Amino acid sequence: MKKITILFAFIFLMLSCNTSKKIQKQIATGSYDYAIEYAVKKLRKNPDKKKKQPIIKMLEKAYDKAVERDYRNLEKYKIDSNPSVIENIYNTYINLDNRQEKIRPLLPLYIKDENRNALFIFRDYKQDIEDSKNSLSDYLYANAKKLLAKNDKQSARKAYDDLKYLDKINPNFKDVEDLLKIAHFKGTNFVNVVLINDTQQIIPMRLEQDLLDFNAYGLDKFWTRFDAPKQENINYDYQLSLLFKQIDISPERIIETKIPISKTIKDGFEYLLDSNGHIKLDSLGNKIKVDKFIDVNADFYKIHQEKASHIVGEVSLTDLKSNQEIDNFPIESEFIFVNDFGELDGDKRALNAEQLELLNHREIPFPSNEQMVYDTGEDLKQKLKAIIDDLDI
Repeated sequence: MKKITILFAFIFLMLSCNTSKKIQKQIATGSYDYAIEYAVKKLRKNPDKKKKQPIIKMLEKAYDKAVERDYRNLEKYKIDSNPSVIENIYNTYINLDNRQEKIRPLLPLYIKDENRNALFIFRDYKQDIEDSKNSLSDYLYANAKKLLAKNDKQSARKAYDDLKYLDKINPNFKDVEDLLKIAHFKGTNFVNVVLINDTQQIIPMRLEQDLLDFNAYGLDKFWTRFDAPKQENINYDYQLSLLFKQIDISPERIIETKIPISKTIKDGFEYLLDSNGHIKLDSLGNKIKVDKFIDVNADFYKIHQEKASHIVGEVSLTDLKSNQEIDNFPIESEFIFVNDFGELDGDKRALNAEQLELLNHREIPFPSNEQMVYDTGEDLKQKLKAIIDDLDI
């Protein structure tokens, strides 16, 4: 028992040393906030334990160094003529405030060998945060409007990011909500989708509607909008064409296979007779029964229904500004209607489990050609979605 206690004490000592070394390493490499995060985590539970005394001192040291570095950075930012440093000033004040709020719930932290509480100088940064937030908001707003005035998509997208960030740190600032809509519109690639039927088959109207209903595709393309048909007052950037080149529909096929079956099956029992024709008895005087077998015969007809449709086409993407095709993808899909059922002439007991199951099935009317094309299009939609997902627009 004593050996076990010593072993556990040694393990705890090693873990404590490892924690201290980890925090010390983070401080030595300038990762002050990582050191603070780790130390705070370790001090949340039983901070008064002796083994946690070194952690308290290192937390105190890491905090001082982190605050000192932030103030040095603030001095540099405030003399920098580049207005983009306003965001750095704002984030620095946020970090200063968040850092002390992480430590505040742990206080007081007592350092026993120095007979004092750990010293953490806290300040009220509310006004600094508010002032820098307002300055940053003004900068982001003005910069976004400047970017939107350029009337190019990349600038509009950058403006959108700035406005989104502005709306996060300062909700309901001026007309940011309206500007976000403008930035999104200006940054969006508009794609007109057309369906071209170059076959001798009629494409079902509902399939055409499904293929062109891009709201149902679940596409994750924030900066791309697909329209079919064209919308008024939109200057389209691309045309996405789905060309049906070939639609083949096979004849309806019914294949009947006759399977003759002969089988020996158990059919009850009979009594065992001796050579004189008397029923034999066992040692207890009971009549001896034996299984009775008979031969059964049947003709089983396995009937297979089949009809297939096949669509071949291509998807092309054209840049409407240059009128050049920039991508082309072959696409094809197949749908096969299959139904199997069985019919019997003879003794049902001759059939196996699979044949018995087929007896429960019935003949099904063949789908119309229109239905076959529509069912093929369901698979085509998934392939079209995969192509669109990969488009770099």
